[in-house]
Formats: sequence, C-alpha cells, structure tokens
Amino acid sequence: MATRTGKLHAITIDRNIPVVMRDGTRLMADVYRPKGPGRYPVILERTPYDKTQSSETRFGAGEFFASHGYAAVFQDVRGRFASEGDFYPFRDDGWGVNRDGYDTIEWCAAQPWSDGKVGTIGGSYSGATQYRMLPTRPPHLVCSFVRQSSSDYHNEWVYRSGAFELEFNLSWAVRNTATHAARLAGPGRAAVVKAVIEKAAEEVSSWTSHLPLDPLPPLEGLYSWYRDWLAHPHDGPYWHQFNIALKHHEVDTPVYHLGSWFDGFLRGTLENFAGMRRLAKSEAARQSQRLIVGPWVHGPGSIETSKVGEVDFGAAAIIKFNEYRLPWFDYWLKGARNGAMDTPSVRLFTTGANRWREADGWPPSGITYTPFYLRGGKSGAAKSLNDGCLSMAPPEGAEHPESYAYDPLDPVATLGGGYLGSKNGPYDQRPVEGKVLTYTSEPMPKELEVTGPVRAVLYALSSAKDTDWVVRITDVWPDGTSMLVCDGVLRARYRTSRENPQLLDGGIVRYEVDLWGASHAFKRGHRIRVAVTSSCFPRWDRNMNTGGDNSREVRGIVAINTVFHDSARPSHVILPVAR
Repeated sequence: MATRTGKLHAITIDRNIPVVMRDGTRLMADVYRPKGPGRYPVILERTPYDKTQSSETRFGAGEFFASHGYAAVFQDVRGRFASEGDFYPFRDDGWGVNRDGYDTIEWCAAQPWSDGKVGTIGGSYSGATQYRMLPTRPPHLVCSFVRQSSSDYHNEWVYRSGAFELEFNLSWAVRNTATHAARLAGPGRAAVVKAVIEKAAEEVSSWTSHLPLDPLPPLEGLYSWYRDWLAHPHDGPYWHQFNIALKHHEVDTPVYHLGSWFDGFLRGTLENFAGMRRLAKSEAARQSQRLIVGPWVHGPGSIETSKVGEVDFGAAAIIKFNEYRLPWFDYWLKGARNGAMDTPSVRLFTTGANRWREADGWPPSGITYTPFYLRGGKSGAAKSLNDGCLSMAPPEGAEHPESYAYDPLDPVATLGGGYLGSKNGPYDQRPVEGKVLTYTSEPMPKELEVTGPVRAVLYALSSAKDTDWVVRITDVWPDGTSMLVCDGVLRARYRTSRENPQLLDGGIVRYEVDLWGASHAFKRGHRIRVAVTSSCFPRWDRNMNTGGDNSREVRGIVAINTVFHDSARPSHVILPVAR
C-alpha cells in the first residue's frame, strides 16, 4: 500500500486486488482512492497493457480522479500481466459466455469504498473494453468516456475495406506477445522463446517485409489469434461476434466519444456516436451521447499538444485531457449542476482554419455533398506521374485515361495518415507523389470548408484479378506543400461486399473508396489535390495482385491499373461542403 497527496484528497493505493469473474478466473486490479473511510463513485479502466503502465495510469488518471473524490480502479484484462486466464482479443470483454466488464463493474459497485455508481474510462483497447461492455448493461454503470476506439473490428482495426492493417497489427501482435512470451511458451522453452520474441519486438519494422504474412516465425506456436485474423479476411460470423455496431440498440448509457482526424479508429468513433445517438435503447441514452473530434493522432499525449505530424494546429488544439473529462463524471456520478449536458452534442476541430465548430450530429446538417471531378490536362502544380486537374465541372466528352504499373515489390511508401504506426498524422506527400497519379484544382478563390463523410468514386481497369485502390486528399499550400487531409483504401475483390469477394475479370469497374471523414478548410489561394495509387506500405499489406490468399502469397505480379475520367466514366471525389 502506498500513500500520496493529491490536489484535494490524500490518496491510498491498493495493489493487485483479485476480482473474481463468473467462471472463477481472478483478474487483478489496483485501486486509487481518497485516504480514510468513505464511499465514492468509481471510475474504471480495463487494460491489456499492464495496469501500472496503461495510458491512463501513465497519464496520472489514478491520482487525478482519486484526488477529486473518486475511487479509480485499473484492471489487467483476462490473461494479461497479473490476471489469470487466456488472452484472446475482444472475446471476454463483451456479451459472450464470459462478461468480464459486466462482472468487474458490479464488483466495483459492491465494495465498501464505493457509493454504487460506476463510470468507465480508457482508449484504444481500453476503449474496446468499454464499448463491448455497454450492450450488457451492468445495473451500476452510469456513464462512460471512450477515447479513440473501434466499432467494427474487421473494418477499423484488423482490416480496412479488405486491406490488412499490416504495420499496426504486426507490431501490436509481436509486442503483446513479447510481454507474455515466457508464460505462453511454458516450462523448458520460456527463456529461448522470450529472447526470440523480444528481439522481434525490437526489429518489428523489418518483419513487415516478411513473406508470407502467415505463418510469422516469431509467433509460431504462441498466440493463435493473429493467425485467426489472417485466416478471416472476409467479414462474417467470426467478426460479427465482436461488432459493436450490431449492438447499438442494446446500449442504454450516456457516452462521451473522443476521436481524432488522424487516428486509425476515427470511423469507429464516428459510427459509435452516430449509431448510439440513433438506436440506443432509451431516448435518454440517445440524447446523452456526446462527440468531440480533434486534430490529433492516436493516444492521450497527442491531445495535449498542438504539433501533429508536420503541422502545428495552434493553441486551440490543446486539451487538458483529465481536466476535460472531469465535468462529465462530476455531472453523471456526483450530480453536479455544471452544465455538462447543456453544450451542443458535437464539437469538431476544423483543420486548415484551426478552429472549433459545433454541430448537431454526425454527419452535421448544413452540408452539401459536392463532386469534384478528376480531369485531364496539366495543373502545373505537381511532380507526379500525370499532373492532372481537378474540377467541379464534369467531363463533357472523351478524355484520355491514365495508367500506371503497380509492382508489389516496389510499393508506394506510407507517409503519414490516420493510422497507428510510424510517421502518422498529416505529412507533406510530395516525397511519394512521383509514383502516383494526382489531380489538382485551381487555387481556391475563397475559403472552402469541408466537414463530414468523404468518399471517392473511381472508374478503373486492372490487368490483375485483384488489386488495391488508395485515394488521398491533400491541401496544396501556395508554397507547393501537399499536406495530407484524409485517405482511404479499397481492395478490389471487396468492391461490392466484404463478406462475398469477387475477383476482377478484366472489365472497367466502378469503385467507391471510403475516406471516412474530415473537417478541413481549404484557404483562399490553396488547392485541393486528389492522389490515386495502389499501395501504401507498410501501413497496409501489399496486394500481390494474384487473386489468391494474400496472407499466404510469396510472389506477386505487376498490375497495370488505369483510371478513367470521361463523360461516361466520370471519376470523382465527393466532398461535404459546409454552407
């Protein structure tokens, strides 16, 4: 037991308190609470990242909330660190046979230092433990605050429109295996396996180039779930058991959803807010959803800085994370009349203009979905494969298409973007634009704000049975900088269905690429650029273009990919222009 002094209360910390689940498995928790007798509302995080080193405990949430009159509980999820059991991502945290989130909340409510009201915190996987718990409706759960987490694990965590999130998932699997290599290996192999996995964790970036993706030598014979993910590239029952969007109608809890424009879980944040706002079990719960999306990357540290990627968004972008959440919990758990629910339901940071705007929902009202067409000619603004134009005027006749060769062994490198990997966030795309198609508008005559869902429609042809389409939108500054705003990918075989893939047969196909969303102001004198290519490596795995099982391929073929933009096949992006 340790004692510390906080701002308002002296704090006591109790370590490794066993919490018994319905199947008898003991999950260990640390409890931060005001020193001395008393009953307090509880704030809970459930984490796979070591309760003593989680994003919340490293960010001082235990001391902060305990000093403000809460009992803060941090628990290792099943099979991780001090907790018993086997770890399989997402499985035991939701509405399955084991309901570890439900059981832990009810345990918290029954403790002598608890007043019976429980709220939850955490982001990323600790956000997943919250979202997956919500449909089980523990009687003593009052509210939640979820930072940057997913809704559909097939489409926002493991895959994106069919493309495997390689850098993030491989790194996540290896690093999480490394922390438990000795336990997983068992007696006799522990030391050797631990050394191999820890070495792989140090060199994880080099493993992204390993072919095939499965099997991956450092993980052989250890965790099975990484192979399960690769064995289920199509959406379906395996993924439906984890899909929170399918359970929005069973949620009956006020939730504050915090997301980031440059986060790999942006879509999950937006979908969970919108879905619960529309479908939650009661009108009170529907009206008690709140959303904030800022210009950050993944992680709480980004929220308290103005510099993200290569852009400084200014002082307005900075939020003091713990202080920002406190009124939400004071309102719901302590009954404080602090106006926490009197604010608009949505706050969005508009990049480019670097200002906050309010909205009534997502998508916000007052937007016009406006097509911007890929066109021929020369913009004179890009050193790309073609330097095409972008216009609000549709093509009126024939225009020559553009073709390029996509070689899986010579992919376009990842440079920034909304994902969990190296160099994430907004980056100048000029270093990679020499290998892609670009279409650039004339300079904006006045500021143009784009706020809402963004998608691209491509009419394209591939010589291969399967290939990828990657689309980026950038803000071209007067000095030529091509700063990333948003991006997306689509694996061609999933163009009509993520559950029932269809290979290509050599014809021209209409594709819709989901770029998720943005709130960005293209300032006067700036240009809009659309880039099209077929790879973004190592963020997404390389499509080997063969039409086979991409996770087992060791050789690929070169695809000749062609983008059309004539009057019959008007490729374009659809931007939500704010009025």
